Amino acid sequence: MGRPTLAVWKFASCDGCQLTLLDCEDELLALTGEIEIAHFLEASSAAGDGPYDVSLVEGSITTPADLDRIRHVRAVSRKLVTIGACATAGGIQALRDFADVEEFASVVYARPEYVATLARSTPIAAHVPVDFELRGCPIDRRQLLEVLAAHLADRTPDVPSHSVCFECKIRGNVCVMVARGTPCLGPITQAGCGAICPAYARGCYGCFGPSPAWGGGRPNTRGLLPWLDMTEGEAHRVLSTFNVTAFREGAPAEGRGDDAPQ
Repeated sequence: MGRPTLAVWKFASCDGCQLTLLDCEDELLALTGEIEIAHFLEASSAAGDGPYDVSLVEGSITTPADLDRIRHVRAVSRKLVTIGACATAGGIQALRDFADVEEFASVVYARPEYVATLARSTPIAAHVPVDFELRGCPIDRRQLLEVLAAHLADRTPDVPSHSVCFECKIRGNVCVMVARGTPCLGPITQAGCGAICPAYARGCYGCFGPSPAWGGGRPNTRGLLPWLDMTEGEAHRVLSTFNVTAFREGAPAEGRGDDAPQ
């Protein structure tokens, strides 16, 4: 019996999460001894036809061609893992969900009629079944290695679901929001980065998306907004970054836009 096969796929994204896999360096050498990387165009032009035991998918669905391709990826993958904010929440490009895409195209492109795009940028799970979602912008390499090891061992990945505040306590960080009045999304953001920004006296930007609330569901975004000491417009601007659709679902309706997800 041969080694398990791994495929890595790119959709609308910046390639940062794929680079996280390449940046594993020494760990990647050990990983390739356990699995066969059969399709990874960021690393090699040689690509196997599949099927694959595990597929890592980076990027969101933004074009009609993307829709067809993600269905093919799902069909040839025993397990499908989405990696990064684009694949799990639509990414920065999901800002289009709250505006007129045709207007954007008319301003950017000389011949917008040649541009085939969808009105929304959607996560992979909106179109095909996903076995595991790995958050981050970009993802954390330790978490990526844990997810791959878990799927090879046919067990559930041990990835934390608590908030960044826990990581601040572990690092001994002074709370930037309490001590300095710095707006911080740490209380509603899933852990994974190691609380990098608060460690340098900056507020959390929400790179890893909403953390699950106690008992499941989404965090209390509405409850945090008064503590940010911002106008409503400023607060919505802070929430409109890497995981705009995910965070805005928990925000007050005002300022989200008429077509915001409910």
